[in-house]
Amino acid sequence: MRRATIVSATVLSAGLVLAGCGSGDDAGTGDGGDGPVTLTFQSLAFQPESIAANQQIIEQWNADNPDIQVEYLQGDWASVQDQLVTAFEGGTAPDLIHYESSYLQDFADRGWILDITDMVSSELRDDILGGAWEAVTFDDAVYAVPFLLDAQVIFANKTLLDAAGIPVPAPDDPWTWDEFAETSKQLTDADTFGVAWTLKDPANRMLNLALNFGGGFFEESDGASTVVFGDGEKEAFQRIYDQLYVDKSAATDAIGMGGSDPLPGFFAGQYAMLPKGIWFRQQIIDQAPEGFEWVTIPALKGDSQAQAAAPQTISIAAESEHPEEAMAFLEYMLNPENQALLAKGDWMIPASSAAAQDPILTETPDWPVAAASGEFLEQAPFQRVRGYEEWKNKVANPSIEEYFANSISLDELGTRLTEDGNEILERYNR
Repeated sequence: MRRATIVSATVLSAGLVLAGCGSGDDAGTGDGGDGPVTLTFQSLAFQPESIAANQQIIEQWNADNPDIQVEYLQGDWASVQDQLVTAFEGGTAPDLIHYESSYLQDFADRGWILDITDMVSSELRDDILGGAWEAVTFDDAVYAVPFLLDAQVIFANKTLLDAAGIPVPAPDDPWTWDEFAETSKQLTDADTFGVAWTLKDPANRMLNLALNFGGGFFEESDGASTVVFGDGEKEAFQRIYDQLYVDKSAATDAIGMGGSDPLPGFFAGQYAMLPKGIWFRQQIIDQAPEGFEWVTIPALKGDSQAQAAAPQTISIAAESEHPEEAMAFLEYMLNPENQALLAKGDWMIPASSAAAQDPILTETPDWPVAAASGEFLEQAPFQRVRGYEEWKNKVANPSIEEYFANSISLDELGTRLTEDGNEILERYNR
């Protein structure tokens, strides 16, 4: 496949592809002198196809740009937060950092990543969806390039849908939450639950779903954030709770699951539907038994289909000795052709409008549903909250898990999220 090197005019005018632009190696660069510049890129790709796509792009860049070489480093989502904090504090961060937008505010506040507002080419800026740019922009400064987007959809056992006479909704005519609840009840019998909600570490997911009903969870006044828990925030919680404990159309044994844990039950017909991210198509394709028929159902609609645009991103470390060379590679890595390759590897939605039209994506299973999912992604209030990650990990995740385990009431959940949460946020608001 052709790999066209796209470098901004600013970068080209700086003469960055000339030999001899290497310097010291403290920030992961070359040995100095007349050798090539060496940049380190830490990727969090974990699926084999995605890792291969990253490495293919880097290999082509290195072949075409002998004076700016990129070294691939493999990161791990499970440990990356602690690893990056340690690296930033110790002055050993990679030049280019793959992560997700919800962590960027804290990194920017600490001066760990660069403001690249004036480094992004007009071609790249115009190609990427506006909602994705909003997720990486703080106080009018851009701190990363967004490139992969996710959205919550529903995967269903098509054989069970067909047997019940339930048609698959089209992307432009999605189920409402009420229709989904009725469908879940219709698919529930002695052998099958209508739906399996996997709710391990559920905070991000629930805050996303709350946007369907206008629930923002956070309000800001005079630069200070506070947690709120009103009707809009409560709605998705109550609806899922009712499926679990009132309608009993949702499997209680699935609420502690995460990742691919529910797939054996899904394949066996124990669960008719699985709400998951659009990327989960790849897991089903890889693991489904021969002859298993499945379908992707569009995101549910409450007052809207709104979900948070929380893209995966690539930033440049503030300590990098070669930020312009890093930006040149970043422009190449995230051009439309390469974004399509990366999105295919992770079975996600590219932030690039042009990449979304690439045949390698449009020919993937249920691509119309995936492509439509990118249209309702927007910036969410929690993406602007300093202290959000601590609130999520210390208060929200454990409290929400207790609520769905039927250990605390919805009112108690709200008290914990607001009172305990605001104690945390108060430290960040000072």
